Amino acid sequence: MLLLIDAGNTRIKWALAADDAPLGQWSDSGAVTHAELNHLPASWRHAGVTRAIVSNVAGGKVRDQLQLMLMLMLPAAIVTWFASVPELAGVRNGYRNPAQLGCDRFAAAIGARALEPAKALVVATCGTATTIDAVNLDGDFIGGMIVPGLALMAAALARNTAQLPQIAAGGASGTCNTAAAGFADNTEDAILSGCLSAQAGAIERACGLLGPSLCMLSGGAARHIAPALSTPYRMVDNLVLIGLHATLFNLQPATCNRN
Repeated sequence: MLLLIDAGNTRIKWALAADDAPLGQWSDSGAVTHAELNHLPASWRHAGVTRAIVSNVAGGKVRDQLQLMLMLMLPAAIVTWFASVPELAGVRNGYRNPAQLGCDRFAAAIGARALEPAKALVVATCGTATTIDAVNLDGDFIGGMIVPGLALMAAALARNTAQLPQIAAGGASGTCNTAAAGFADNTEDAILSGCLSAQAGAIERACGLLGPSLCMLSGGAARHIAPALSTPYRMVDNLVLIGLHATLFNLQPATCNRN
């Protein structure tokens, strides 16, 4: 059994896959916040895990906690700490310093390429930050953009202005479709519409810069941003985990770096 772990800025996502499972097909999966890290399932101990791979961009403290947990729960398993390298699994890393590319971004690019190997791709991961990366038709990761995520944009307005409220992702009406359409008729939806338009605009600009391509959309805020997009997209859950799954048999143990 394979254990895949994506330790992000807000949540730690995981999946279990049989050794011969097709790409992205899990026998079990879940997610916890950093504060709930100790709630990661003890059932891993009895799942027959022989190998684990971890993408960690959550910092040294989370890495240390995960490392100790894996040592105690899976003492016989081979644990790999995924890192960005110059080339892996059909993707060539075009970062000026390949090791500096966030390993979650590299894994997501690999996952997108594994799912759509015959297309140029814009890989938009909409989480705490929104990362928008480009992979050309030849499998070259040519670079990307990083902008504050949807919740961070809204929080910045609430924190730094005197009269603008903190909003939920769904806006005043509880849905994002009305605000996504453009001009809103109340302050909460106007904030949401502006934040959504900024997110969608950055993604669509990346698609325009790359040329004919498919947008691969992932991350917790993706479902809110998707209705604001006018470019074709494919929504994929857990793209980082899919990338880890795709690379598992091609890796050497290494240390993850953050962009």
